[in-house]
Amino acid sequence: MPPRAASAKKRSKKSPGKRKGPGPDSVCTKDVATVMKKVRELRGIMKKRRQESAKTKSLSAKDFGHIDVKKEVADMSARGVMASIARIIANAASSIMSGKGLGYMVPSRNPKNSVFIPELQRIVLKDKETERAFGATATVRKTAITTRVLQLVHELCRAGIHSTKRDLFYTDVKLFQKQEESDDILNDAACMVGCTRNSLNVVATMKGVCVGCVTFREAGDLIDCTRVGVGGKAIPAFTDNITDVTGSAEFVLLVEKDAAFMRLAEDRFYNTYPCVIITAKGQPDVGTRLFLKKVVDALNIPVLALMDSDPYGLKILSVYTQGSKNMSYDSLNLTTPDIKWLGIRPSDLDKYNIPEQCRLDMTASDIKMGKDMLNEAYMEDPRWRGELEAMVRTKKKAEIQALSAFGFQYLTRNYLPEKIAAGDWL
Repeated sequence: MPPRAASAKKRSKKSPGKRKGPGPDSVCTKDVATVMKKVRELRGIMKKRRQESAKTKSLSAKDFGHIDVKKEVADMSARGVMASIARIIANAASSIMSGKGLGYMVPSRNPKNSVFIPELQRIVLKDKETERAFGATATVRKTAITTRVLQLVHELCRAGIHSTKRDLFYTDVKLFQKQEESDDILNDAACMVGCTRNSLNVVATMKGVCVGCVTFREAGDLIDCTRVGVGGKAIPAFTDNITDVTGSAEFVLLVEKDAAFMRLAEDRFYNTYPCVIITAKGQPDVGTRLFLKKVVDALNIPVLALMDSDPYGLKILSVYTQGSKNMSYDSLNLTTPDIKWLGIRPSDLDKYNIPEQCRLDMTASDIKMGKDMLNEAYMEDPRWRGELEAMVRTKKKAEIQALSAFGFQYLTRNYLPEKIAAGDWL
């Protein structure tokens, strides 16, 4: 046996189940048909699951014995929002006239007042409320901000126009002081009114982008996302303007960061493997979460997630699937259940021989978040839990860009096709 062959054989015995890092010009041997066959198998499975879940779609947390859960909010017309605000202000006026002073009963959005319901596969808000009184030193300022926000929302709904959260903040900078304060009260207002935040006619600045095999109308204009360039199409903040969603996409590729999105878009990954590529460039905003749900519901396709191998990447993925505690009151409308975690997972670091120089030490904040997530009720899938435990145990993390050590196009030519063809998702 030639010395080189003997050496290769020896290495393979030492590292079973691992692969040698490919060169920069390496090309995937998986043909498109094999990859798409696996996607269509998953699509069939997901379609059956959605049909089954549709039977219980009208059920709420109380139907499963959770009697301490607040009724979930719903989309509401501008007229309905104004009527609800009028009732809230009328009750406040009655409180003043009775001598009790100005005050509101506000649903508590404290993380401890939310609960994960396994049967619904999402986080929901419990029914605890707190009194916000103008006569109390601790709550006087919040009461004033709440009154002002309700007034501004009423004006927007009456005029039939929309505002960004930033514009709303600048209407009364001296009162709000920080945008985080007006943003926080907006969520309180939605809880008080009983509507989705978008129903308040206040939206966030556009953040997410998409590209791929999907078309839709935005306020009547036809948008073809295969013709929007490598920068992608900005996902509109007000997704109610999106209608007539169609396309040939077989799946959604949900990407955590903009850098990976740009690589996929520039390589026209969606032309070879028909899909829609979506990113919120980190922590997902409301518009991106609503758009993802709208695309999935319209095309009836599965979602594969590509995240960094760190606790923050997994946390971001959980926001898409189960919702966030901060907006648990609206999780019904914002979550997309059963998203498949494709990568990059901790087990991939050794499986794909990610170089040591591309593996980063987890920070104290990373480790704390990982340990906190292990205590969350939604981390019940033993496979997800096993990967998270591996992160915390090894204290190592890696970004999607670590794959560039094997070539800038390794992500699109090798990693994704191989993972999908093997059905290697959780």
